[in-house]
Amino acid sequence: MKYRHRFFLPVALLLCLGPLALGKVAWAEPKQPPKPENVPINELRTFAEIFGRIKKDYVEPVEDGVLLEYAIKGMLSGLDPHSSYLNAEDYKDLQAGTTGKFGGLGIEIGVENGFIKVISPIDDTPAQRAGVKAGDLIIRLDEKPVKGIGLSKAVKTMRGKPGTSITLTILREQVEKPFKISIKRDIINVASVKSRILEPGFGYVRISNFQSRTSEDMHKAITSLKAKGEMQGLILDLRNNPGGILNSAVEVSDAYLTEGKIVYTEGKTAGSKLSFVAKPDDILQGAPMVVLVNEGSASASEIVAGALQDHKRALIMGVRTFGKGSVQSIVPVTKKAAIKLTTARYFTPSGRSIQAEGIKPDIELPVLEVKSSQHVAVDSVKEADLSGHLANGNGKKKPTKDGDEIKAKAKPLAVTDYQLYEALNLLKGLSLLKGMGAKG
Repeated sequence: MKYRHRFFLPVALLLCLGPLALGKVAWAEPKQPPKPENVPINELRTFAEIFGRIKKDYVEPVEDGVLLEYAIKGMLSGLDPHSSYLNAEDYKDLQAGTTGKFGGLGIEIGVENGFIKVISPIDDTPAQRAGVKAGDLIIRLDEKPVKGIGLSKAVKTMRGKPGTSITLTILREQVEKPFKISIKRDIINVASVKSRILEPGFGYVRISNFQSRTSEDMHKAITSLKAKGEMQGLILDLRNNPGGILNSAVEVSDAYLTEGKIVYTEGKTAGSKLSFVAKPDDILQGAPMVVLVNEGSASASEIVAGALQDHKRALIMGVRTFGKGSVQSIVPVTKKAAIKLTTARYFTPSGRSIQAEGIKPDIELPVLEVKSSQHVAVDSVKEADLSGHLANGNGKKKPTKDGDEIKAKAKPLAVTDYQLYEALNLLKGLSLLKGMGAKG
């Protein structure tokens, strides 16, 4: 499936984005040559003049093909933050991001005011474990300033051999000074779906990004949860999910809806006007749902949250989402090159465009940060570390041997993940009300 290209590091552009990201590849359509009166003669003369001036006066020789590629990149990057030129390597990275295996750090990035901005860290990756957070601005890579270098070059700098390290200098809101985080590169294998029982009858499914197998894996997870007892309610966690494949987001939404639109897109061409409708089945058979979102929930995540919210199928809890409501298509232009072009906007079932607005939760709940001294920043700035395993906090366990003693010391859910704790309490209340209604 806001202003940025979606990259996993080493990194994949995505729907966050792209033909793969949005589930369709748009092929270049044959067009009639423009009428003479529509040709921007003066602008083309200016372009030719500048091209010639560079060839003649620039301090070093530059090949014609390189200059023209620079021009194409500049033309696309000037349109919006998501349109870009894809060479063979970029396209390969895009494919890697949607299949779930790639090398690097494991973060989704974009650009803001010339700096690299973190959309979200990916679950169980070096970046998340090191303490990188959604909204962080990366201002230096190994002491090299990133302002103005562009996403592609920044991404290539962050890539590297697994086991090697890179130091990110970060600006973070409410932290007075920049600080550094050193991250060791690794091969990133993203399991997009995780699940567990929080308490008897109440399930939890976490989707970290939308890949080609996400819907299938989610169905398996729900089936496994159901096998452990009657499903009285489900929490669907989409926090820090930067998006992925559009079709996958549609299939995930469809699993909980029985009718009506899921999402539709509108653009200039016929191929950019799509509408997706739910099939008559609900994998939970109407059991209550709570969906957790935050500022790192983008694109495909917002499609799911918006569809379930508009159909009143789930209560959305957390903070306002990222707000990426545009569709990108991959348009091949040669055998080795393509462009990623914004071709449409997508809308929720009720007709809302969330572009630059995001999904406003039904219940707004800010993050309660638990301070940790695991990650030490420059100038003794400490980072919040909420990436540990969730403890269900049910009952007390008597410490015995080493393994049990570790479990006994686990912090309760209210401490490790306050938003999830409150979502579980809300889900219990919804289940109780539903049961009272059935009896009434």
